Amino acid sequence: MPLYSSLFYSLYLHHCGQWISRARIRTYPLPLPPRESEVIITGASRQMFMLKSLFSRVWNDPNASELAQLSTGQLYLVRPNSIKGSRECIYNDAMATVRRTPTEHHFHLVVTKVYAEGDEPTLEEDDESEDERVFLLDEALEFRSSAFEGTSSFQWADLDGDEGDFFEFVAIGSNAPTAAFFETSILKAMYERKYLRSSDSATETELAALVYQPPPPTKAAPESPKAKKTAPVQSPSPAPVTSSVPPTPVKSEIQPKAPPPEAESQSSQVSERPAVVDEEAQLYLWESEPVEQFAFQAGVRAYIVENDEFDYYLTAIENGTYWLAHPISEDLSGRWSKNLLSFTWTHLSQEGVASSWCFRFPDVAAFQRFQREYVRCVWEVTNKASWGKIKPDEQQYAIDAFDFDPDTEMHDVSDEEEDVEDELSTVEEENSEDEEESDDEHGPVRMPDAGGKNKLLANGYKNGLSYIARGKNIGVFRKTQDDSLEYAATISKLLTPQGKQFAPKKMMLHQQDATLVLMNEQNPNALYQMDIETGKVVEEWKISDHLEINSMAPDSKFAQMTPQQTLVGTSHNALFRIDPRVSGDKLVDSEYKQYATKAAFSSVTTTDKGQLAVASEKGDIRLFDSIGKNAKTALPALGDPVIGVDTTADGRYVVATCRTYLLLIDTLIGEGRYAGSLGFDRSFPANAKPMPKRLQLRPEHVGYMGGLVSFTPARFNSGPESEEQFIVTSTGNFVIAWDFRKVKKGRLDRYDIKQYEQQVMADDFRMGDNKDIVVALSDNVHLTKKQALVKPTRQSLATPTNSLRSRSDIVNAPY
Repeated sequence: MPLYSSLFYSLYLHHCGQWISRARIRTYPLPLPPRESEVIITGASRQMFMLKSLFSRVWNDPNASELAQLSTGQLYLVRPNSIKGSRECIYNDAMATVRRTPTEHHFHLVVTKVYAEGDEPTLEEDDESEDERVFLLDEALEFRSSAFEGTSSFQWADLDGDEGDFFEFVAIGSNAPTAAFFETSILKAMYERKYLRSSDSATETELAALVYQPPPPTKAAPESPKAKKTAPVQSPSPAPVTSSVPPTPVKSEIQPKAPPPEAESQSSQVSERPAVVDEEAQLYLWESEPVEQFAFQAGVRAYIVENDEFDYYLTAIENGTYWLAHPISEDLSGRWSKNLLSFTWTHLSQEGVASSWCFRFPDVAAFQRFQREYVRCVWEVTNKASWGKIKPDEQQYAIDAFDFDPDTEMHDVSDEEEDVEDELSTVEEENSEDEEESDDEHGPVRMPDAGGKNKLLANGYKNGLSYIARGKNIGVFRKTQDDSLEYAATISKLLTPQGKQFAPKKMMLHQQDATLVLMNEQNPNALYQMDIETGKVVEEWKISDHLEINSMAPDSKFAQMTPQQTLVGTSHNALFRIDPRVSGDKLVDSEYKQYATKAAFSSVTTTDKGQLAVASEKGDIRLFDSIGKNAKTALPALGDPVIGVDTTADGRYVVATCRTYLLLIDTLIGEGRYAGSLGFDRSFPANAKPMPKRLQLRPEHVGYMGGLVSFTPARFNSGPESEEQFIVTSTGNFVIAWDFRKVKKGRLDRYDIKQYEQQVMADDFRMGDNKDIVVALSDNVHLTKKQALVKPTRQSLATPTNSLRSRSDIVNAPY
């Protein structure tokens, strides 16, 4: 049936008096049939007349910004030629609208996520909304109608995606008249943009010509031959599988490729070494041209080989030819996805060239065998000890913590949008103009040259002041009324009461920002109190002759805003309270917990109630309700030192920083006798310890950034009246902020990045603020808006050739 006739027939059957739809669009009365005394119109002409009259009422109303709408449906992104899952749900509940733009003859197709009542986003959501997709209606969209499982749908090309990728809106619940009216509205919009004139005079044939006709499908080329399978080395049985895995998409027209030139030299060291594990896999390499994607390279045997004690290599061999041989370490930034049966990593060559690779395994069993052996090897490389020394349950805990799949939400966090962020999704390009508009409005400031480099940062809550330690001096910076940062003063030549100069190792604001508490590496048995008003160290607080303090924290999360005088400290194997008011040693004997074995404590933090989280160089984390008692919860080490730890004010979440990744831990006990309590107050059941979420940069992003990651201690934005919304950290010249709200929903890839001209030494949100980040570079200091951080792209991450640095330049972890 012709386009107009089909639409009219649907309209006519639906209701004779007015346009009714489940879509929330305006109602427009149909023209009344002509009286007998009026000019007689033939049946076909009358249909066309009534239909044109309807569109004329809608399209010629200058106050109608929304011309047609489907109020219920789902938006999908379909990738028929990708190694990723072929169909991704973007919005599980959405509406589609044809919207007028200020430019004449230009219209948008807008797909918006629909929230259930009570779940609407708050005003504090990012300016950059992810709940709406906007498409300019143009013939280039290749728009066409279709059907999905018996329901009307509309498809259009993803112009920023790979060739063949397209969006599909499934119009769930929409009746035939609504769908037909919506389709014709889109064609009219495309007609007006193409011809730059009104569509009132457009013929049925002209509109139908704008419907895209896909080319006939071509037969897929046969898959590349795989290397002959050899007998695999025996390894422990994989853990039981509890979820289904999507099938590997069929690849068509795969072009044979050659190994990289450096593969032969890489393999010379390990060619005769014994294999730890050997599995069949598909090998992919991240390519940025012609589009950014993981491109298929070859069917290979994936090996881990033992080169020496605690020295392992990741290799790939195709019919006897080596594709790669990469030494295993945390620098690979390896990420596992059980959903995709994939392992991705980044390799930095001796020449400083970074590349990102991916293995796809044929089944779950192969994936788990390879993962188990990889985790064992990377643990042994990091700890220089045998994997067998740790308990079986701790081994499994470490293996499970490597899973990346964002398919599990934290307790009590709901999201109707069933979109799983693809492990290998194509990076979206950002609009450079948007980046420029959201960038810093003011240039950097710096302290007058006082020797050394910026090292430490402490943000005050009074007067917008920030303190930055640089050598044996402390710079004071102030936020101005125009939202910039200005240098205010220098507290120079820090001296102990005995007159000895020192450079602070750590510092913390105390007693309503009236004092700074300083740690002196030359005297680790004491702390120093500096009066900010005079700029002088006024007291030395000796802790104990047998304790060397290595970390400190306020009594509670926001104690710096109160007159509270006591504080918390750790040594390598003790946790204690410090009271400057007591005579002699300032250690409070009644609040002191020492461990007989070397605990290797490295960091401590407190909640608003004074509960404590203590992390160690071994990688374990202990949760205490008070000092002097045993920890309520002890989380096993994953093998990497923890260099920083922070908590939300209520203690619900803990973030721990390792060199190449962050761990986010939900302390809410979800089952058992103490369900609903926090791990600070009660112990988790032995078989239900909280599984940390592993926050990592995507391997392709690491490649763009130079190939190495060394995070500074991550922090939540915090304040007595502020809800934690972001987690901020840095590595090299980059500041990174994860969207905490999305991370809690399992969307672990949601981070923004900003590159600076120098290495970032420390960064943190201003107290009580979720918009301003103070960034201390090696020399300069910035006040950066959170919105200045952008989604990572090749353009925003690329390191200029003239500023490439050596491996040691950005590795600043103390271990």
